[in-house]
Amino acid sequence: MSKHRTSKSRNRRRTVLAVSALAALAGIVAVGAPMATAGQDQAKSGAVVQKSLDRLVRDDGFPAALASLRDANGHTRNYTAGVGDLKTGAKVPVDGQVRIASTSKAYTATVVLQLVGEGRIDLDAKVETYLPGVVRGAGGDGRNITVRQLLQHTSGLPNYTATMPKFSEWRHTYVEAHDLLDMALKEKASFAPGDGWEYSNTNYTIAGLIVQKVSGRPIGEEITNRIIERIGLRHTYWPGAGEQTIRERHPHGYASDTPGAPVVDATEVDPSWGGAAGQVIARPSDVNRFLTALMDGKLLKPQQLKEMRTTVEAKGLPTGWRYGLGIVEMPLSCGGVAWGHGGDFDGYENRNGVTDDGRAATVAVTALPSSLKAAEHVNAALDTALCARR
Repeated sequence: MSKHRTSKSRNRRRTVLAVSALAALAGIVAVGAPMATAGQDQAKSGAVVQKSLDRLVRDDGFPAALASLRDANGHTRNYTAGVGDLKTGAKVPVDGQVRIASTSKAYTATVVLQLVGEGRIDLDAKVETYLPGVVRGAGGDGRNITVRQLLQHTSGLPNYTATMPKFSEWRHTYVEAHDLLDMALKEKASFAPGDGWEYSNTNYTIAGLIVQKVSGRPIGEEITNRIIERIGLRHTYWPGAGEQTIRERHPHGYASDTPGAPVVDATEVDPSWGGAAGQVIARPSDVNRFLTALMDGKLLKPQQLKEMRTTVEAKGLPTGWRYGLGIVEMPLSCGGVAWGHGGDFDGYENRNGVTDDGRAATVAVTALPSSLKAAEHVNAALDTALCARR
């Protein structure tokens, strides 16, 4: 999910769009280099990454930061900083599971595009084709919005998270996708379909409903069967209805109702508020495996992967970032781009990316950024991970 609920919270959330960030592990040492040089390079790059995580804890106040970096050969290194539990002072679990929030959009978009490749969904068909009479209201009309516009955030549909209650009020409440849709459709549309770009979780709520209508199975089950099990993501899952805990070892997440208020342990929460837009839980290393498999063409046919990577200008995102279909193209400070989709959920934030040569990284922190500067530092930590070793 991304963007907050109350006016104060919305102001904070505007500083941190739940979109993917920069990053991936720097490349392997050149063939023929002495082993000592390889080891020294790894040590130096690892030290740079570790320092970036330490700064997130020390300077920006995140309780914990963790990162998983994967090189082009599939070798993985993991890093942690801070504490995994503020109450006990327990260590941060290496590569611990976190709520990946809006990174889930890349998974949902992948399933939609798989169905496109099977001839069961048309990207340029109207939403009404699949959900007759469902999308009607001040916020938008399914007769005028295409599936592509949902995945690319060009529908103009308002974001349901802008109308959510305070965290303390919703955290243990279960909702259905139609509840979230009803919340959004009561609000005014941001623009006519195709006339702008604005990030809205509502788009992916509808995309999930389309998947369910076409496949006959809920989006969580389709993500599990078509992605998680297909490529062997053993530490990734879609929480079941009413499941509020995190199954494997994990750092505790922290949140507050308003910026500056004391934080509370936000680890246990009902993730149904994320739904198709943000419900998945995963280890950072599994996020890297997913992104690598996706860009390697193991999940989508060439034409659908090309569609996913066809981007539009996304005003409001960092300079140079462009939005595709459930994925973001981000320029890197050391040249080239990364592809990914970050996510924010009360208690957790992650930023991730993969390069075209197969380097990948995911960085997670255990609270939402308290300022624009803190959000930028999370992005910078990912960029550092990518550019430390080329």
